[in-house]
Amino acid sequence: MKAIRVKKPASLDNLQVGEAEKPSPGNGQILVKAAASSLNYHDYAVVSGALPVDDGRIPMSDVAGEVVEIGDGVSEFAVGDKVMGTFFPKWLSGEPNLAITWGYIPGDSIDGYACEFVCGAETAFTHIPNNYSMEEAASLPCAAVTAWRALVTEGNLKAGETVLLQGTGGVSIFALQLAKSIGATVIITSSSNEKLEKAKKLGADHVINYKETEKWGKAAAKLCPLGGVDHVVEVGGSGTLAQSIEACRPGGHISMIGILTGFAGEVPTASIMMKQLKVKGITVGTRQDQQDLVRALNASSIKPVIDSSYPLEKIADAFRHQESQKHFGKICLSY
Repeated sequence: MKAIRVKKPASLDNLQVGEAEKPSPGNGQILVKAAASSLNYHDYAVVSGALPVDDGRIPMSDVAGEVVEIGDGVSEFAVGDKVMGTFFPKWLSGEPNLAITWGYIPGDSIDGYACEFVCGAETAFTHIPNNYSMEEAASLPCAAVTAWRALVTEGNLKAGETVLLQGTGGVSIFALQLAKSIGATVIITSSSNEKLEKAKKLGADHVINYKETEKWGKAAAKLCPLGGVDHVVEVGGSGTLAQSIEACRPGGHISMIGILTGFAGEVPTASIMMKQLKVKGITVGTRQDQQDLVRALNASSIKPVIDSSYPLEKIADAFRHQESQKHFGKICLSY
């Protein structure tokens, strides 16, 4: 079968198309004919060399496809079912466990899904939402599950609350759609007025260009009747955290998700204590979170925003488009 591999030294110019042995499902496993994947920042870190992986690693953590063969003991899926993978194949529910999360990430610590067939335990997959295309489904396991866990599982978001989102990447756009479906007020930031106009068309109530408004955290707080937002989906990291804290109301909730501005930096701890904020680190979620998300999507009219799609062989071009930061929503690979 065809497979893409990250060869050392890792870079977008050193992603190699080759062959790999087609797997066969064992006991409790399913074989899936992959149809689509989607790009996440984590995948970019792998293929660009920012996140070291074994030489020859098959990248990509998202996948959607059709079950073509099942092993003995499989009870949840049948041949012909449309499925999508989970970001943490062994984290099924409950509290996080480093041994079953960071040691088993597709496209990182184990081979991922940039190949024609993928095989794994049936518990490493879920059904896709009704009436979703393969590309739409492939955009969910990392970005949408992250947004779901941040706002619903951990945030317990309620109608009438206010959510502050940063940028217009996959997590933020899914968070916008989910928050509006629940009845929340959404404030979103970007450096692009064009992207902010698109966000308004998706339902954003307030938009802030952070290049034009340097103190955007304070500006967001002024838009809220309680003197600050209830929830922040923090994707920037150390470079934006202080502004997120400024934006929060007392007792507000920050979901720490991204590291786009760096791995470490100064944290205004006094402000966190003074406002008695809840700051929660989020890395995607459990299989149960994904199943809960699917049920919610089946009961809503939400459809993912797909920016563009590339054939698997053009994976480097897809990542260059991601690198350009011109995209709005998800970039997909179609097999």
